[in-house]
Amino acid sequence: MSKCPEYFIFMCLILGVSTFPDGAPVDACVKERVNQPHHGQARSQPPETSPYQLLQSAADYGPGTQITVTIQGVANFKGFLIQARDVVTNEWIGQWVETPNTKIHPECSAITHSDPKPKQAATLVWQAPKNSRGQVYFTGTVLKGYSEFWSNLVSQIGA
Repeated sequence: MSKCPEYFIFMCLILGVSTFPDGAPVDACVKERVNQPHHGQARSQPPETSPYQLLQSAADYGPGTQITVTIQGVANFKGFLIQARDVVTNEWIGQWVETPNTKIHPECSAITHSDPKPKQAATLVWQAPKNSRGQVYFTGTVLKGYSEFWSNLVSQIGA
């Protein structure tokens, strides 16, 4: 079973089957395995085997620029956590525009799902800072299910 004391077994079972149906918690941005789910013993599949792609509409940004990020693949997915990062500094940057079925973590420039329904694709909108220019990339995790997910995915320029 797990390493839970006997009086916590019920809670561990409940937590063990939960899939964060309302999205990744904000601390996923800063835990030891950054941007990865902490789903018990489950670990990420190798990124090169991912059936999903992160496509961004552009890399260059200026003040207030909006960039579309699309998650798509050959299979439905249940969740995601995507973070915006500056190409030069690798720091969190910008903010997300809240769209249906998403939740924003402004503390770390991240966006996540807000429902557990299967998704064929997700279109997200990122907004650049009002007073800077540069290049951005997007990285994160896409979950097919609780124990099957791909982390450290990096966006590509796409349509």
